[in-house]
Amino acid sequence: MSKGQWYPPEWPDRIRALASGELTAVPPKRAATVMLLRDTPDGPAVHMLRRRASMAFAGGAYAYPGGGVDPRDDDHLVRWAGPSLDDWAARLGTGRAEAQAIVCAAVRETYEEAGVLLAGLTPDTVVGDTTGDDWEADRKALVDRDLSFADFLDRRGLVLRSDLLGAWARWITPEFEPRRYDTWFFVAALPEGQRTRNASTEADRTVWIRPADATAGYDKGDLLMMPPTVSTLRALQPYGTAAQALAAAGEQDLTPVLAKARLEGGELVLSWPGHDEFTKHVPTGGTTAAGITTGGITAEGER
Repeated sequence: MSKGQWYPPEWPDRIRALASGELTAVPPKRAATVMLLRDTPDGPAVHMLRRRASMAFAGGAYAYPGGGVDPRDDDHLVRWAGPSLDDWAARLGTGRAEAQAIVCAAVRETYEEAGVLLAGLTPDTVVGDTTGDDWEADRKALVDRDLSFADFLDRRGLVLRSDLLGAWARWITPEFEPRRYDTWFFVAALPEGQRTRNASTEADRTVWIRPADATAGYDKGDLLMMPPTVSTLRALQPYGTAAQALAAAGEQDLTPVLAKARLEGGELVLSWPGHDEFTKHVPTGGTTAAGITTGGITAEGER
């Protein structure tokens, strides 16, 4: 396990409690996050923010702009451009309303946390600078949930540009975590004329960084990250431009990734199927009933 892998010290006890039936897994909330890319002479860079150390979940870790679905993200049809809701539902493996909510959350959260808006006055345009006082008032109203995203688009006569997004991955927070998210990862290119800024109260720093540099920092222990962030950064490295990455989004596997745990040779082994680099071995220091299975968490007796 890399020194940069986010790993809360309370996880072993929570895993044991879940496996023994002392802890009940909470349902994950729908969420979306966006890997926003811009081209540089050395290849695409991705926009990342560092979560404040005081945050209860993943404090100090680098991540992408994103967050949970607002219940109003699917309460009625929004002004929409790009692939149809049927197409998005098929790609995301959801119903139409849920697909709209997830895509809306991706676009809305990117605007709320980075000040970048994937929307335009027409299906083939994108808004320019979004840093004026009137834009900031609307952004804050979205953050405070005083304004729904659909009403925001209607107020400004904008259409959501879903064609500027590509679905890239899907990760579900482990069942032993008290704060759980079913998160879809998207990729997008920074629209011409717009610029990012740290508009999030949850972040104390933002950076533009090449995926290879970010993972190198993670491998050395200089940058703290969660497994989904590292995995998606590594997956971006082969692409020489933001456009190439966006074009490759349709080829990415959206099978949900959910951590599993087992007892093996006196150790608790935490793993993410298909992602061996994140496997963590922890001395047990206690006992767990053999053969207990709870959803994606399995505790197996020593053999």
